[in-house]
Amino acid sequence: DRQTLVAVLQFLRRSNLRESEEILRREARLLGDDLGAAALSPAGTGLLGTPAGDAESTGGEALLSRVTAATTIAIGGSAAAVSSSSPGVAAVAAVPPGKGGPCAGAAGVPHLTSRIVSHCTFASSFRLSYKLLLYAFAVGGGVVVEDQPDVSAVLSAYNQQGDPTLYEEYYSGLKHFIECSLDCHRAELSQLFYPLFVHMYLELVYNQHESEAKSFFERFHGDQECYYQDDLRVLSSLTKKEHMKGNETMLDFRTSKFVLRISRDSYQLLKRHLQEKQNNQIWNIVQEHLYIDIFDGMPRSKQQIDAMVGSLAGEAKREANKAKVFFGLLKEPEFDVPLDDEDEEGENEEGKPKKKKPKKDSVGSKSKKQDPNAPPQNRIPLPELKDSDKLDKVMNMKEAARRVRLGPECLPSICFYTFLNAYQGLTAVDITDDSSMIVGGFADSTVRVWSVTPKKLRSVKTAADLSLIDKESDDVLERIMDEKTASELKILYGHSGPVYGTSFSPDRNYLLSCSEDGTVRLWSLQTFTCLVGYKGHNYPVWDTQFSPYGYYFVSGGHDRVARLWATDHYQPLRIFAGHLADVTCTRFHPNSNYIATGSADRTVRLWDVLNGNCVRIFTGHKGPIHSLAFSPNGRFLATGATDGRVLLWDIGHGLMVGELKGHTDTIYALRFSRDGEILASGSMDNTVRLWDAVKAFEDLETDDFTTATGHINLPENSQDLLLGTYMTKSTPVVHLHFTRRNLLLAAGAYSSQ
Repeated sequence: DRQTLVAVLQFLRRSNLRESEEILRREARLLGDDLGAAALSPAGTGLLGTPAGDAESTGGEALLSRVTAATTIAIGGSAAAVSSSSPGVAAVAAVPPGKGGPCAGAAGVPHLTSRIVSHCTFASSFRLSYKLLLYAFAVGGGVVVEDQPDVSAVLSAYNQQGDPTLYEEYYSGLKHFIECSLDCHRAELSQLFYPLFVHMYLELVYNQHESEAKSFFERFHGDQECYYQDDLRVLSSLTKKEHMKGNETMLDFRTSKFVLRISRDSYQLLKRHLQEKQNNQIWNIVQEHLYIDIFDGMPRSKQQIDAMVGSLAGEAKREANKAKVFFGLLKEPEFDVPLDDEDEEGENEEGKPKKKKPKKDSVGSKSKKQDPNAPPQNRIPLPELKDSDKLDKVMNMKEAARRVRLGPECLPSICFYTFLNAYQGLTAVDITDDSSMIVGGFADSTVRVWSVTPKKLRSVKTAADLSLIDKESDDVLERIMDEKTASELKILYGHSGPVYGTSFSPDRNYLLSCSEDGTVRLWSLQTFTCLVGYKGHNYPVWDTQFSPYGYYFVSGGHDRVARLWATDHYQPLRIFAGHLADVTCTRFHPNSNYIATGSADRTVRLWDVLNGNCVRIFTGHKGPIHSLAFSPNGRFLATGATDGRVLLWDIGHGLMVGELKGHTDTIYALRFSRDGEILASGSMDNTVRLWDAVKAFEDLETDDFTTATGHINLPENSQDLLLGTYMTKSTPVVHLHFTRRNLLLAAGAYSSQ
């Protein structure tokens, strides 16, 4: 509306943001030409030329102060500060991949890049601030920036006073009612215990009833589920009102409503009880701080509820998993696969190629038909295939023709790479797609690359030597390599803290590493030097991974956000905000249109690369998540956590479809075999386990009712799916990788304890 726009224009004028003011005035012309004059009225007059003391001007001043708050956040704070705990509102896009004005084209013009990118960043931050301002007014008041709430505002909700001596009575009364209700309702209503306990305790502490709070905590904390123990430990340290200010856990709990999924019958029962007892204190907390997702139909059983709960903010709302996800694979580019010399020779000259052809077709069959669930080919801009990529694809197809078909009757051989004497502390491992190189990230801040084939690692010659080479010769790529530098191991120095994640690019020309120092570094595997340091995270970066098509990569860290980058932009393209704790692991979907992130808030989220939206939230793990793996067909996701369980998810329906129990410690590695028949999991319990993925995913019950209500029926015994357990002597497993022919490679550092 006019008043708002004038206030914004006045603010921009005062802050000397002339350029932004011009842009806004041009846009405002759509709403009325006289706005420009009004905004430029002398400082002594208020809005639209009224004297500064008038009522309308005070409205302008109030608006102005709100604008100031909004812009400080939008322009001053980094884009990451703007976030959301709701699934729908998710990301702040800086520059869309492949779009975004001059930045996109600037990749090939190094000397122009910095100026253009900074211009883009300014423009986007202005667009962002403008949108934020309008949003601030649209919501009718305070600026909604959910990730950075004002602590005092958040806490003031606890002002509603009840009699502190009655809290224990209220809680035990409700507890007694729930424990005496029918079995079918008891399981569902028991979910209330934990969030009510936390909020009642915090309310007592906030209102400075410290002794009552202590007695309340001691009496009831033992009744809570075991998977909340870590959260309760943090809570027990909050014993004074002063402790609550600036406490992250506290703010998370207050700002994100705890989600409970309850059937209508159970909800009506609870409501009737609280109204009869006139138990307003509890009813207020339910209304104010909990989000109850009510569904029609049968209440869920204890097993069904236990499978889904456990995250920091309860379950996911059902709406969060309704969006359409294109989980199919992109069409492979078509080109001929030349046959090997050895294929053409042999006794049966005509027979051999014929035998080969059906096999070759089975590999190329993906490219023949478009997958109905696949995203449009140009949904996000992907890099063009270079000649070397095409050669690599040909090699891949030849290898695939000789691939071993795995299954319960034919398990893979496992080759274990043990890092001996790794006193530097091995913290991350990755293996190239063609299994020719292995990289280790270490706690002493080094990155070490080994060749695991007889071919040694060589650097490119110096500039002086390169000028002497005949550029036209056929073996020019061989000649540029310096034989004198050949060695099995290269050490890369540059980070100033432990290296927590490493990832090879699909074309094996680059390597990513991320560290406690807050940076992600891109290394060249031609020169073994650092090309770029990407700075965006302000805290340790726990994981990074290249897209299956190269060019894009993702990183996640302690600042609770994941960022999408492109190798030729030094600013992130997308910021995925929504997790309530550290983002501990990241994975690209095989079609590169989606990114999965696992977090210490015990949830897994799936993000859309195109628009930055969160399209899936999976809850069910009882501890921080440390490993993710997509099935090769893109339909399923496997996740592993500190609770020692592997959970299986159907991405299309947004449902949990399996739970694999067996490990006794954190699962750090998960990998599907190349055709998806077997899932391998590696854990800190020094074992690799193989699971029958075909059996786990067959006959899934994903009817509309299950999808709508989340009544999942997991098989009782996951031991039927376990195909084998392989112990190491004393080596925790930190990485797994299937070669192109389905040999399983595992890696870890020997620990002498």
